[in-house]
Formats: sequence, structure tokens, C-alpha cells
Amino acid sequence: MMNRREVVRDLALVGAASAAGISPCVFAAEAPPETKKIRISWGRGGLCVAPQYVADELLKGEGFTDVEYVKNKEGIVAQANALAAGEIDMLWTFVAPLIMRVDTGAPIVMLAGGHVGCFELFGTDQVRSIRDLKGKSVAVSELGRTQHVFLASMLAYVGLDPRKDVHFVEHSSAETIQLFTDGKIDAFLGFPPEPQELRSKKIGHVIVNSATDRPWSQYFCCMVTGNREFVQRNPVATKRAVRAMLKAADVCASEPERAARSLVEKGIFERYDYALQTMQDVVYNKWRIYNPEDTVRFYALRLQEAGMIKSNPQRIIAQGTDWRFLNELKRELKS
Repeated sequence: MMNRREVVRDLALVGAASAAGISPCVFAAEAPPETKKIRISWGRGGLCVAPQYVADELLKGEGFTDVEYVKNKEGIVAQANALAAGEIDMLWTFVAPLIMRVDTGAPIVMLAGGHVGCFELFGTDQVRSIRDLKGKSVAVSELGRTQHVFLASMLAYVGLDPRKDVHFVEHSSAETIQLFTDGKIDAFLGFPPEPQELRSKKIGHVIVNSATDRPWSQYFCCMVTGNREFVQRNPVATKRAVRAMLKAADVCASEPERAARSLVEKGIFERYDYALQTMQDVVYNKWRIYNPEDTVRFYALRLQEAGMIKSNPQRIIAQGTDWRFLNELKRELKS
């Protein structure tokens, strides 16, 4: 049973989708999904993955009567592992850990581009560019996890070797922000709502903003990804789920206030102001425009240069992508 606030919230979100020309009922003539249950990750992964939470009512409109959010508190890499293990069916997350899992043969498949611009690299006064990180100390939550992988990609792009040119130290997010505030580390890569907090407190300065700075602004940060067995067994359900996710991205772009309120009311995050700023900062409206295969190729090359994967981009694309649902939805969901 839902209370009045929840009913009003969900009607508002569905109304926002309809206002954007993406009514959940448009495709009612389609075959019903092969399964009415879908499991989606619920855990630490940054506010930027808001569409997978905003999508819950849209998923129900697509015929999923049982939308289960599986809690995972271990971060993005653990979520990718859970997807590979079949513990969840679909995930909206950063592309690099997905590529690394495909490189090891994990049964996951990237289905669509998600959003652009979810990370910002902050530095002290001694750091003005990515190349200035040579010989400097940079904090990450754990080697091999999201921050480390993203930074390794950036370092490799400018010709630095992340294995020897930068001193990585492992700390929690809260510890890292305090160390950065105290000047005990030289740089920090933040994911929403961390950049919003640092900028509001005027801590450090932005070296790279992936929403505006090339080449990062030309590629997706995150992808809509499915478990391969789920996709193969449930093609209609997969298409419907991807459609709900992409509609949710449109809601985040066109109605940021309503999306931010939904995140707070669902307990994803406590502060509405940071949630709203994230919805306004992150670029959610490029999934129709950018080619997700370009993103996979770009990051696969960077990870290969950094010595973090063995496969070339062509193999990653062949084994770990399936764009047929996206191509159909681009034709159907024309703006």
C-alpha cells in the first residue's frame, strides 16, 4: 500500500514522462515481457545513476509487476560482479568496470549509453592539469575500483603510467575529502554528490569536469547493462526495461526538480539541494545522440594502455555489447 505522498510522487513522474512525449502506454500493443520480475542494483554508486531509481514506476508501466531493488553497499565493481553472477538483471553504472569484467569473460552485455559528465577531478594549487599529477599523491577508495580505474584511464590518455607515475593511497570517501581539505593529498576524483559538496564549500579547484571538458564530455560515463542470460531469455522484457531506463533519463533531464524529490523521498539521498544540483549538472539527454560503441572503444583503449585489460576494443565490443534494443528505441522514442 502506498501513502498519499508516494501516489502523488509517482503520478508526477509519470506525468513528466508523458509531457516529454514518452507515455508508458505508447507501446501497449507490444508483446508482454517474458518475465514480470526484474532485479536492479540499489547501492552506493553516486547520485548520477538516478534514472535506475526514477524508472521504478515506468518499469511497472512496461509490465513489470515485481521490481526488486537488490541492496549492495560494496560499490560499483561489486555491483558489476553481482550482475555477472546473475544476482541482478540490469544495472546503470560506469563503463570501465564493465569493460574489465567483459575482459575476464563475465556474462554481461552493455545495451545503451546512459549519461555524460558524472565525475570531476579536483586538485590543490600545485595541480593544474592531469599531467601535474606525476609524482603526486591521489586518494582512491581501493585499487582496482571505480576511482582508480577512472584515474588510470585519464592518466593513460595524457601519456602517464598509472602504475608508477602517481602515488595512489587508499581511503574512504569521507577520509579522502578531509585529507584533501587539509592539503595532505594532491587530487581527488569525485562522483555526485561529492563534487557538489566540494564546490559549495569552495574546497580545491576543478581540473577536469567530464560534463564540459573534452574528450570526456564526448563519451558516456555510464551504460545500461544487462546480465547476458537474462537478455537472451527475455528479449521483450529487456527492451521494455531499457526503454523505462531511457525514459527515466529523459525525466531527469526535463524535470530535475521532480527527479531530485523522488530520490530524497525514496531514501536514495538525504539532501535535496545536492540531488537537484546533480540532476542539473549531469548530462542525461545524450543517449539519442552519442554512439555508445565509441565510448566502449575509447575506454577499452585507455584501459589497455594502462595495462588493466588484455582484450582489444574489437573483442570487448563483440563479446560485451548488444545495441539492437537501443537502435529500435531510438527510432520509436524520437524527440
